[in-house]
Amino acid sequence: MIRKARERWSIPSSWLWTNMSELGQIVSGGTPSTKEPTYWGDEINWISPADLTGYSGKTIRKGAKGLSKIGLANCSAKEMPAGSVHFSSRAPVGYVVISSQPLATNQGFKSLVPATGIFNEYVYYYLMASTDYARRRASGTTFLELSGKAFGDLRVPIAPKVTQHRIVAKIEELFSELDKGIESLKTARTQLKVYRQAVLKHAFEGKLTAQWREENKDKLEAAEQVFARIKQEQVAGFEYQLQEWMAVVAQWEKQGKIGRKPRRPSRPKPIARIDSRDESRLPTLPEGWHWTPFGWLLSTVKTPMRTGPFGTMLKKHEHRNAGVPVLGIENIHNGQFIGGAKVFVSNEKATQLSAFELEPGDLIISRSGTVGEICAVPIGLGKALMSTNLLRVSLNQEVVQSRLFVFMFQGGGAVRNQVKELCKGSSREFLNQSILRSIVFPICSVDEQVQLVDEVEKRLSLADQLLGYIESELLRYNSLKQAILQRAFSGELVEQDPEDEPASVLLERITVERATQQQKTRTRKRMAASA
Repeated sequence: MIRKARERWSIPSSWLWTNMSELGQIVSGGTPSTKEPTYWGDEINWISPADLTGYSGKTIRKGAKGLSKIGLANCSAKEMPAGSVHFSSRAPVGYVVISSQPLATNQGFKSLVPATGIFNEYVYYYLMASTDYARRRASGTTFLELSGKAFGDLRVPIAPKVTQHRIVAKIEELFSELDKGIESLKTARTQLKVYRQAVLKHAFEGKLTAQWREENKDKLEAAEQVFARIKQEQVAGFEYQLQEWMAVVAQWEKQGKIGRKPRRPSRPKPIARIDSRDESRLPTLPEGWHWTPFGWLLSTVKTPMRTGPFGTMLKKHEHRNAGVPVLGIENIHNGQFIGGAKVFVSNEKATQLSAFELEPGDLIISRSGTVGEICAVPIGLGKALMSTNLLRVSLNQEVVQSRLFVFMFQGGGAVRNQVKELCKGSSREFLNQSILRSIVFPICSVDEQVQLVDEVEKRLSLADQLLGYIESELLRYNSLKQAILQRAFSGELVEQDPEDEPASVLLERITVERATQQQKTRTRKRMAASA
């Protein structure tokens, strides 16, 4: 016979819904003063939620820090026996672990010292399945926190004592099989990441297009031809800018020379080739490839590089409502553009900052955070500015394809190594225009670049498809775990034995034992007071 639960779901007739506080002693934690070194040591094991970040074990012996006995005496923490169940009640709500040794916790836990007959692993798995339920009962403005009372009031479906053990055994049997699958998927995910890096590394070692080069020797452009062509483009670009400037000046003069005279464009500075001694220290390139200073790759018809505006130029004009978006490092991930913006400026301010406006095809590179993250600005983005933490680059598309340049930055080869080495600072990594100009790049003919990008994208596309499948399977495995836990605490995972002692009898015995213990405690206190 099944009866309706008071609060959550239906359970077998031999089970009983009750509060967490009825299953044992609820204990909160505490932290002694960090300014007093004698409060800290290794006499008392002690944990905080930080010790469970990324932790997947069911049991824990101790945390990164410990207390001295005097430290325990000078805070609200209490040492609990091994086997106690600890549930993080803030920052975040939801970590759960069982202590394998006596320990205390900080104030970020609410713990249960289970009464006789309550299987701690049964409570552990129930709390694991009840994270969302617990979070809904937490409160707070700065961060959510589950109070001691709210934790004690959590409803728990208690099974008969023997059934609790059968349920835990079945959960672990099924989880063990699932965990094997999860581990295989995680291994495959790691291997795919290695494969992606290998693809990019091989690409710029010429291995992916070796056959193409052999079949298209007549299309290989010598380095001298490339540099000569770039010089011609630089001269042509300067002449074009000069003609435009002269037309603007003529218009300015015609209008009575109102305002400042338009600035004459600067003649492009000669860009030095790589010294043969420097080139000899770089990895050997395939035939038809050459090491190229960054300056040779930049646009000759527009400002080739620009750093985002100073923070003070934007800060007082920023808002979070509609307007012109200001893009930052959060818009770049794994070589792809991520839409959305946290900050906007008015159209009027955006016009004043038009020099920092982004155009489709521009590359944006993170200057801080994960230095060197890069992507292209997509077509159809609309008007947008770049933030202080970005650096915009406009390439000469006749020399290097944008997609190829992104792959070079993403790869683990010579370019990426240069970025990492040059960006090292005293306090944090940081990328600027001077550093970027000092990097050299392995460049091949445009025809080979087209072939190379195609080869890389085919391989990475396949890897992305496999990665998507792996992520969906991991989600499915996690859903299966939740389904197992739901069945477990609904009484559907194992057969119910009518011979088992009902949970109501177990809870009555716990109530009697608790009352007896409380009476003994009161008697001891009276005797101590009268002594």
